[in-house]
This record gives sequence, C-alpha cells and structure tokens, in this order.
Amino acid sequence: MKTTRRLLLALAPLVIGAASALPAAAEKKTYAVAWSHYTGWEPWAYAEESGILKRWADKYGISIKLSLINDYVESINLYTAGKFDACVMTNMDALTIPAVGGVDSTVAVIGDFSNGNDGIVLKKGKTVADLRGRPVKLVQLSVSHYLLSRALGMNSMSEKDITIVNTSDADIGAVYATDPNGSAVTWNPILMKARNAPGSTLVFDSSQIPGEIMDLLVVKTGAPEELKKALTGAWYETLRTMSGKDKKAASAIASMAKFAGGTTAEFKAQLKTTRMFYDAAEAASFAKGSEVKKTMEYVRTFSFDHGLFGERAKDKDFVGIEFADGSVLGDKNVVKLRFTDRYMKLAADGKL
Repeated sequence: MKTTRRLLLALAPLVIGAASALPAAAEKKTYAVAWSHYTGWEPWAYAEESGILKRWADKYGISIKLSLINDYVESINLYTAGKFDACVMTNMDALTIPAVGGVDSTVAVIGDFSNGNDGIVLKKGKTVADLRGRPVKLVQLSVSHYLLSRALGMNSMSEKDITIVNTSDADIGAVYATDPNGSAVTWNPILMKARNAPGSTLVFDSSQIPGEIMDLLVVKTGAPEELKKALTGAWYETLRTMSGKDKKAASAIASMAKFAGGTTAEFKAQLKTTRMFYDAAEAASFAKGSEVKKTMEYVRTFSFDHGLFGERAKDKDFVGIEFADGSVLGDKNVVKLRFTDRYMKLAADGKL
C-alpha cells in the first residue's frame, strides 16, 4: 500500500503538469437570430424562455442568441447588413430586402401562412369596390400593399382607383380609429382592433389568397448546418408543445399571449386566422408544392412593378429564386433566395 501511495505521489506532479498543458475547451460559436412580434413568430420567445432553444443549440455544439427587434423592417435590414445569421420575415420581404440586397438566404422553415391575419377594413362601405376614390392607409410596399393590389385586381380595379397614404404600423391603428371615413390595410393584432371599431367592415383578408403571405425563418445560406438544424428542431418542439391538449400547452399559449402584449383569448383568436404548420411533414410538403412557385411569381411581379428591385433591375428576372425541386425563377446565375424542404423533412422524419 505504501509503495503504491508513493508511486501515486511521485506521478502526481507529472499528471498535474500534463493537465495544465492541455488546450482549453473550444468556446462555442454564437449565432444571432432576430425576431419581431407577430402571432406566428411568438413561439420563438417561448422557445427561448422554456429552454427548448438552448437544448437544441447544445445538441449541435453551438450557442444561439435570440433578439427581439420591435421594428419589423429594421430587423430585416439588420439581417441584410450582416448583424444576424437568421431572421423571421415574410416571403415578399425575403425577396425584396436581403435577396435584392445580394444576401443569399435559405428558407429553413415555413412556419405558417396568413389566413385572415392581414386584411382591408373600411368605414362607410361594405365591399372592395367601395374603396374607389378613397385614400387608403397602409405601410407602403409591405405585404399590406401586396394584399391590397391582389384585392383590387380580383375586383377589376387597380391602384389608380384609390389613393395610397403611407402610414407606419405604429400609427395606423390609432389613425384609423379616429377617422370617421377611415380605410386601412393592416395585420393582427392591429387588424383585430380596427375591424371591431364602430362602423367598420372587413372587406377582404388573406384567407382569400391562401398561401400567398408566408411567414418564414430565413437563414444565411452560408451558415452552418448545425444552426439550421438546431433552429428547425427547436421550432417544431415548441409547436408540438403549444399544440397539445395538456396544461403545458395552455401554459405555453398563455406565455406567448403575454409576449404579444394581449390576452390569451386574443392570442387564440389570432391563431385561428394563422395557418400554422404544426406538422413538419405538412410544412415540407407545402414547401415542395407548386403553389409556392406560383405565389412567388405573383410576388416578384408586384415587387418589380413597384420598384422594389431598385434602379439596376431591368426586369423581374433580376434576382433568382430557387425552389425545392431545383427549378429557378429569374436569373439562375444570381440565385439569392432558396426554398427547400430539407430541414422540415428532417424534422418530420425524426432525423434532427
């Protein structure tokens, strides 16, 4: 025993010296993700609060820093400027801001599409035709503008028949509420309050163009697979939690409602007009379907016609959009927006 003890004592300095010579554990790479308030994006706040996001980041050996940016467009501008590795945004904004700005992005998750969350409301009128000759308040060149354009076209009208008044999303609700002749295009939760104002009628909403206003998680194409997989895994675990029938689901919904600044009842009402893809397999199927390509044709035509591609663009083929089947709309040599079913399918197959 004494001999063994002496041997251990003699070896101790060597062991300590060897340990001190070992390199420090590699520090985890941190990736920045931006999100902003919207019914279909509130799950991200819960993913962070609940620890789901951290667990998935740990699984892939990375760190993820989630940041709430209260100004939606600013969040996309910051992503485009290189401040974030991933950001939530609509399909139209993904095309007209980062893609047109030269940032190559991949749609890792199609979380939902607006199915009544965006709409047109007016006072002293009952139909889209009653907009004729009136000023219409909206966030110009946003998805609200796109929705209005589609509504007018479907009712044999054009933007020449109205006057667009550019109004920020921070002001539009209050301005509409105090205008006895108000007409506006906006999204929830502003839309919910506007349509409930005395004398208001909802004359058109996004359920009439299903699938066209998509809410996405967009990631830099050059970002590592670990980030894309971790975010996708965290997203679908969160959606499984909130779509359950137990107390945990009720708690998750209540938490999201609180993040959104409303009541649980209000948040549940907004979820009813949001076509959430709770099932990853369904989301993957939608991503691979032909409707996405048809929608992006509408979107790129609207965007080019309204100058959203900038002065350098000679036509709507200025930037390429790649789809899950490998086909491309626009310039195949300048693909900057990529739709894929890869990550959603991995989630569906339990391979994340």
